[in-house]
Amino acid sequence: MTKLSQTFVSLSALLVTLLVVLGGTAAAQKRLNGLDDDEPVRHRRLLVKHRFEVTPLFESSIDAAYMHTVGGGLKLEYHLSDMFSIGVIGVASTSIHTSMTDNILATLPDQPMAGSKVPGQQQFLDHINTMPFHGAAYLSWTPWYGKLAAFGAAYLAFDFYFQAGLAFAQLSSNCPTTAGLCDDTHPGMSVTNPDGTVTPPDDNPRNDPPLNSGTRVGLYLGGGIHVFLSDFIALDLTVRDYAFSDNPSGADVNADEYVGNDPKLGDDNRFLQHIFFGVGLSIMFPTTVKRTP
Repeated sequence: MTKLSQTFVSLSALLVTLLVVLGGTAAAQKRLNGLDDDEPVRHRRLLVKHRFEVTPLFESSIDAAYMHTVGGGLKLEYHLSDMFSIGVIGVASTSIHTSMTDNILATLPDQPMAGSKVPGQQQFLDHINTMPFHGAAYLSWTPWYGKLAAFGAAYLAFDFYFQAGLAFAQLSSNCPTTAGLCDDTHPGMSVTNPDGTVTPPDDNPRNDPPLNSGTRVGLYLGGGIHVFLSDFIALDLTVRDYAFSDNPSGADVNADEYVGNDPKLGDDNRFLQHIFFGVGLSIMFPTTVKRTP
């Protein structure tokens, strides 16, 4: 055997020996290392896991076109784990004019004028709808949690969550069927009279019923933060989006000269997002908190 061959054999034997030793060491470390099965954070407070959350809350719309919706309600949520929970929310509300509504009113006549398609002030207000009650049923996901430090002395636990589910709302409008207001019983349609004559549509949407009241069901999305003031009380800040079919103005949106809600003949409803900001005080039950090992 040549010297070169002997050197190659020696290096190969050394390499095999080294691999065997390293493999045995890694296997030994794998057998002795128990961190894979250990808690990520020892003695961590389980602030939401297997707890029931009751949250009195205040909520206000932040993108309304004609009427701000402001109200109070309750959120009920059960946390299946640190990350997942299910819940419902219900809010009873009152309505306040937006600045756009006040600006429009300033340009309208006190009473509707004959032959004009411009509504009077009260006629305009009667077509606008309000949202006396709304809410959602949802699944919540909480991927992040941690601590906030203030001036290196005060520490507060927090978590961020996201929600998705079904939204529901009760809408209401009150347009009286008196002469010249909402008295068109056949908007956009010709009417055959008893004597055989035909009355064509008046092509004036100002006296059409707004058709924007009743129950709506749609989609719900939300996101927020818990800031824990104690082991069982947290400040709850949330942005919520209730999306459903609506015509807030009760007016002729698609410019076909009448107000309708038939998808085939002409629908003035649109799938709209109703965005709210909410603040609440969450109370966790049981009030005692568990800790990880």
